[in-house]
Amino acid sequence: MSDIQLPIIIDPESVKPLFNQKNIAIIDLCQAETYIQNHIPGAVFLEYAWIVRADKPRMGLLPDVEQLSRIMSAYGIDPDTHVIAYDDEGGGRAARFLWTLDCVGHHHYSLIDGGLHAWANEGHEMTNEIHFPHPTTRVVQLNDQPLADKQFILDHYRDNDVVILDTRSPHEFTGTKVFAARGGHIPGAVNYEWTLAMDQQHNLRLKPTDLLRQSLEAQGITQDKTIVCHCQSHHRSAHTYVMLKSLGYEKIKGYPGSWSDWGNDPATPIEQ
Repeated sequence: MSDIQLPIIIDPESVKPLFNQKNIAIIDLCQAETYIQNHIPGAVFLEYAWIVRADKPRMGLLPDVEQLSRIMSAYGIDPDTHVIAYDDEGGGRAARFLWTLDCVGHHHYSLIDGGLHAWANEGHEMTNEIHFPHPTTRVVQLNDQPLADKQFILDHYRDNDVVILDTRSPHEFTGTKVFAARGGHIPGAVNYEWTLAMDQQHNLRLKPTDLLRQSLEAQGITQDKTIVCHCQSHHRSAHTYVMLKSLGYEKIKGYPGSWSDWGNDPATPIEQ
């Protein structure tokens, strides 16, 4: 077990003393061209497409354990490694990687608050020096706890102690903007667009925890309930998953495939 104790949401100032520290892996999930131009010193690039699987029209599925084992091995992520992830879009891709780590039982991780926006705009050191990981051998197994599939939702979406948390835009939620065979939302779902958690005036950092708790609880998103996060593919909603985890929510799940799975199945119930 790792003896490194870091918060799930870590501010840029707290990352700088960790450069070159043993058992720290800084993972960059920016666009490749962004990484090549500038990135956090010591960060290694991870292509987002490697951590998701497509079975069109279903997108954003979880890769098989063999692929996940290859990634963990190639990036030298052993059981003692603390992963610090970031991206250039506010945290969706980075958070999806951290949720994926949860799915293989690796819980030592942090998300840089505000990602590259906060890092660059607040004047922290950047580099274009390419950094490569140090491979290891890691075989992982799937941990079902962070996972919700279509059958889980069909079994539980009417339960009073389960919240289906839809983090898409209001237009997607109501079905006026459609990216699947059908538009709308899962019956009884709560709409909380993922960007609501971000402070747009503070480099996309998360809003203060008391404001986040207040806005979540006002919609019945409380810690006593099981929260199932989804969007179109479980990209945006992965950020919400990590945000909830940082607030102390324990019964949270992500729905890989999300609306691309639900909305493309003619048999699933929907509301508009």
